[in-house]
Amino acid sequence: MNEINNRRLVTGVALAALLASERAMAAGMAHMDHGAMPMDHSQMNHDPMSHASAPSQPRTPLPKLTDADREAAFPPLPGHQVHDHVLNWAVIVDQLEYQDFASSSALKWNATAWVGGDIDRLWLRTEGEREQGKTHKAELQALWGHAISPWWELVGGLRQDFKPASGQAWAAFGLQGTPLYGLELEATAYAGERQQSALRLEAAYAILLTNRWILEPNLEANFFGRNDASHEQGAGLADSEFGLRLRYEISRGFAPYVGVSFERLHGNRADQAREDGDDLGQTRLVAGIRLRF
Repeated sequence: MNEINNRRLVTGVALAALLASERAMAAGMAHMDHGAMPMDHSQMNHDPMSHASAPSQPRTPLPKLTDADREAAFPPLPGHQVHDHVLNWAVIVDQLEYQDFASSSALKWNATAWVGGDIDRLWLRTEGEREQGKTHKAELQALWGHAISPWWELVGGLRQDFKPASGQAWAAFGLQGTPLYGLELEATAYAGERQQSALRLEAAYAILLTNRWILEPNLEANFFGRNDASHEQGAGLADSEFGLRLRYEISRGFAPYVGVSFERLHGNRADQAREDGDDLGQTRLVAGIRLRF
């Protein structure tokens, strides 16, 4: 019995010593400073499928680029007509329309054509109106245009009025341009016969509703320096027109449209119309086509 008890005692002491040793090792691991043990991760292969490190240099070195290589990659492009000294032209009929209003109906046109290059062009403008088979307004302008920036152009030349009355000749000078996409502006000053002067301001903005449906508001205002009742001209702001037209472009060269136009006489011109018994303002329903060649 004594021998058995002695063995049990020795075994218990050994187990206690083993447990104490394991606790000491665990405490040492808990207090170990991993920050003080630098590890070089660059030398560790984290890809288990890779058995060799990638080479630091390509096996076949890339040749140095030469001027011949650059010329082969970017060859010189052939000239384009828009940017070369080539004669171009265009004809734009902005308005060719039938107008219906309270007292009558009318046929109106407004067209522009140009021929030339990028910097210098010859511009032709014409507009007019026929009512009840008679031409009440008709004019033609021939202007030379010179571009002063990508978006602006100076114009100068002659304007001939055929109606009203016996007509009138003018010298013209102005500025036209497209400062924003779809926005067209024109400001033209005129010096006419009998010491008459005039200023016309025009603006139009094409609002793209879809690729084919376009809504275009436009505004025109005419100013004169002196009264001339025979030519329907009054000093100051004489007349204005605001229009709103919706067109559908079957093609870029052919687009029917419908809309409405508000015309108004002002100041001295309104007094002249009042004396003649004419309307001071009209609202007109319009239908027409826009053409481009």
